[in-house]
Amino acid sequence: MSGRDFVLGAMDFGTKVDETTSMALLDHFVEHGGVWIDTANCYSFWSDPSGVGGQSETVIGRWLAQRPGVRDRIRISTKVRQQPTVPGNWPESAEGLSASAIEDAVRLSLKRLGTDRIDLYWAHADDRAVPLAETVEAFGRLVDAGVVDRLGASNHAIWRIERARQIAREQNITDYTAVQLRYSYVQPRPNAVLPDAGHQLVSPEALDYLRSEPGLILWVYTSLLNGGYTRADRPFPEAYDHPGTTRRLAVLAEIADEVGATRNQVVLSWLTGGDPIATPIVGVSSIAQLDEALGARELALTVEQRRRLDEPA
Repeated sequence: MSGRDFVLGAMDFGTKVDETTSMALLDHFVEHGGVWIDTANCYSFWSDPSGVGGQSETVIGRWLAQRPGVRDRIRISTKVRQQPTVPGNWPESAEGLSASAIEDAVRLSLKRLGTDRIDLYWAHADDRAVPLAETVEAFGRLVDAGVVDRLGASNHAIWRIERARQIAREQNITDYTAVQLRYSYVQPRPNAVLPDAGHQLVSPEALDYLRSEPGLILWVYTSLLNGGYTRADRPFPEAYDHPGTTRRLAVLAEIADEVGATRNQVVLSWLTGGDPIATPIVGVSSIAQLDEALGARELALTVEQRRRLDEPA
């Protein structure tokens, strides 16, 4: 993956985004050089009448089955931890990260995706009810079995990621090489409560840790804040309502005008050119939205423009 690439987020495929549109988006993404597709076994149970999810993986699997040879051109990222085991009863019945839950989940994900391997498998969120060593060992066995290539931790505290990696090193088990957290150009007030349950934000501590660990890559979700940078009908959550946001948005608008790009494209370029480099997961529901994200790959901000973007706080 090059420095300015992004990951196509497939969370709404098969639910809010119908199957025909989902497949058209996947085709367009691959035709324009896209490689990584991100999903999860639970996507999207909250939009699923049965309350369980699995539609996103299923649509991707049907798409792969109808396009021989495309599997070798793309990489699939999926997750385990959050799928309800009792329809409509979440988070109480979320599958968790026990060894048996992981083994069952990967088997079902492979079946829905119609593939024999997962390129990057994520612990979707921490599970403090299960010994960390049990989770680490279960993930390691998947790599040893050849059904998973790499491992990642999403929505984990940094100290938990480091502890898991230490366990893996001590036991000579494959460890996490990727971290997935929420991050965008504007930031909520410190300690503000977000409306999205379970989202873990990139913190200064996380950035410092990632800079010191070259073996870890950073993926970020909600990178465009659900359209809030460009759509008046998608206001930022109340937690983002503070003077720092106002200052940052003013500079963002200036830079977008200078480079002849949209605000979304500037945000994506800011993320992919940062230190550490962040790989955004971008969810889209139309070809126009996908083309906007694809266009950001050609935008390189100057050192001076990045300085101006970074100065407001």
